[in-house]
Amino acid sequence: MKGPTALTRRAQYNLVYQEGRTWVDGLLVMKALPNSLSFSRFGFSVTKRVGKAVQRNRLKRILREITRLQSIKSGWDIIFIVRPVAVAAGYHQLEKVVTRLLTQSQLLEGNNETANSRFN
Repeated sequence: MKGPTALTRRAQYNLVYQEGRTWVDGLLVMKALPNSLSFSRFGFSVTKRVGKAVQRNRLKRILREITRLQSIKSGWDIIFIVRPVAVAAGYHQLEKVVTRLLTQSQLLEGNNETANSRFN
Protein backbone atom coordinates (compact mmCIF):
# COMPACT_ATOMS: atom_id res chain seq x y z
CA MET A 1 0.00 0.00 0.00
CA LYS A 2 2.96 2.26 -0.56
CA GLY A 3 2.97 4.95 -3.17
CA PRO A 4 0.06 7.10 -4.23
CA THR A 5 -2.64 4.94 -2.60
CA ALA A 6 -1.40 5.64 0.94
CA LEU A 7 -2.08 8.68 3.07
CA THR A 8 1.40 9.58 4.22
CA ARG A 9 1.42 13.15 5.49
CA ARG A 10 0.10 14.49 8.77
CA ALA A 11 -1.81 17.21 6.90
CA GLN A 12 -3.65 14.55 4.85
CA TYR A 13 -4.70 12.72 8.02
CA ASN A 14 -5.72 15.96 9.77
CA LEU A 15 -7.91 17.00 6.83
CA VAL A 16 -9.77 13.68 6.89
CA TYR A 17 -10.08 13.80 10.70
CA GLN A 18 -11.47 17.35 10.69
CA GLU A 19 -13.67 17.37 7.60
CA GLY A 20 -14.38 13.70 6.91
CA ARG A 21 -17.55 11.80 7.67
CA THR A 22 -17.42 9.07 10.35
CA TRP A 23 -18.84 5.55 10.53
CA VAL A 24 -18.41 3.53 13.73
CA ASP A 25 -18.31 -0.17 14.55
CA GLY A 26 -17.21 -2.00 17.68
CA LEU A 27 -13.76 -2.84 16.31
CA LEU A 28 -13.06 0.01 13.89
CA VAL A 29 -13.90 3.62 13.14
CA MET A 30 -13.84 4.70 9.50
CA LYS A 31 -13.46 8.30 8.36
CA ALA A 32 -13.82 9.22 4.70
CA LEU A 33 -13.47 12.42 2.71
CA PRO A 34 -13.79 12.87 -1.06
CA ASN A 35 -10.59 13.85 -2.87
CA SER A 36 -10.04 15.20 -6.37
CA LEU A 37 -7.91 12.26 -7.50
CA SER A 38 -8.77 9.37 -9.80
CA PHE A 39 -7.96 6.84 -7.08
CA SER A 40 -8.67 6.33 -3.39
CA ARG A 41 -6.04 6.66 -0.69
CA PHE A 42 -5.99 4.78 2.61
CA GLY A 43 -4.56 5.32 6.05
CA PHE A 44 -4.55 3.17 9.17
CA SER A 45 -4.33 4.54 12.68
CA VAL A 46 -3.38 2.07 15.40
CA THR A 47 -2.41 3.69 18.70
CA LYS A 48 -0.16 2.23 21.37
CA ARG A 49 -3.25 1.51 23.48
CA VAL A 50 -4.03 -1.30 21.03
CA GLY A 51 -0.98 -3.34 21.98
CA LYS A 52 2.68 -3.92 21.31
CA ALA A 53 4.26 -3.16 17.93
CA VAL A 54 3.84 -6.72 16.66
CA GLN A 55 0.09 -6.62 17.29
CA ARG A 56 -0.31 -3.15 15.80
CA ASN A 57 1.64 -4.07 12.66
CA ARG A 58 -0.35 -7.30 12.27
CA LEU A 59 -3.62 -5.37 12.35
CA LYS A 60 -2.32 -2.87 9.79
CA ARG A 61 -1.19 -5.69 7.47
CA ILE A 62 -4.59 -7.37 7.73
CA LEU A 63 -6.46 -4.12 7.05
CA ARG A 64 -4.23 -3.28 4.08
CA GLU A 65 -4.97 -6.68 2.57
CA ILE A 66 -8.71 -6.39 3.20
CA THR A 67 -8.88 -2.96 1.54
CA ARG A 68 -6.75 -4.20 -1.36
CA LEU A 69 -9.25 -6.98 -2.05
CA GLN A 70 -12.32 -4.74 -1.78
CA SER A 71 -13.79 -2.98 -4.79
CA ILE A 72 -13.84 0.57 -3.43
CA LYS A 73 -14.99 3.65 -5.33
CA SER A 74 -12.32 6.01 -6.61
CA GLY A 75 -11.76 9.52 -5.34
CA TRP A 76 -11.82 9.04 -1.56
CA ASP A 77 -9.40 9.44 1.34
CA ILE A 78 -10.27 6.76 3.89
CA ILE A 79 -8.81 6.24 7.36
CA PHE A 80 -9.46 3.18 9.50
CA ILE A 81 -8.95 3.77 13.23
CA VAL A 82 -8.43 0.54 15.15
CA ARG A 83 -9.95 0.15 18.60
CA PRO A 84 -8.12 -1.88 21.29
CA VAL A 85 -10.68 -4.73 21.21
CA ALA A 86 -9.67 -5.47 17.60
CA VAL A 87 -6.51 -7.28 18.81
CA ALA A 88 -8.61 -10.35 19.58
CA ALA A 89 -10.38 -10.29 16.21
CA GLY A 90 -9.37 -12.54 13.35
CA TYR A 91 -9.10 -11.80 9.65
CA HIS A 92 -12.66 -12.80 8.78
CA GLN A 93 -14.19 -10.78 11.59
CA LEU A 94 -12.23 -7.68 10.54
CA GLU A 95 -13.19 -8.31 6.91
CA LYS A 96 -16.88 -8.33 7.84
CA VAL A 97 -16.50 -5.11 9.82
CA VAL A 98 -14.68 -3.32 6.97
CA THR A 99 -17.29 -4.52 4.48
CA ARG A 100 -20.10 -3.36 6.77
CA LEU A 101 -18.53 0.10 7.16
CA LEU A 102 -17.88 0.46 3.42
CA THR A 103 -21.45 -0.65 2.68
CA GLN A 104 -22.92 1.84 5.17
CA SER A 105 -20.86 4.62 3.61
CA GLN A 106 -21.80 3.48 0.07
CA LEU A 107 -18.14 3.33 -0.94
CA LEU A 108 -18.24 -0.18 -2.41
CA GLU A 109 -18.46 -0.44 -6.19
CA GLY A 110 -20.96 -2.78 -7.78
CA ASN A 111 -22.52 -5.33 -5.49
CA ASN A 112 -22.12 -5.13 -1.74
CA GLU A 113 -20.38 -8.47 -1.34
CA THR A 114 -16.78 -8.93 -0.37
CA ALA A 115 -14.17 -9.77 -2.95
CA ASN A 116 -13.57 -13.10 -1.22
CA SER A 117 -17.16 -14.10 -0.54
CA ARG A 118 -16.22 -17.78 -0.66
CA PHE A 119 -14.74 -17.39 2.83
CA ASN A 120 -17.92 -16.01 4.44
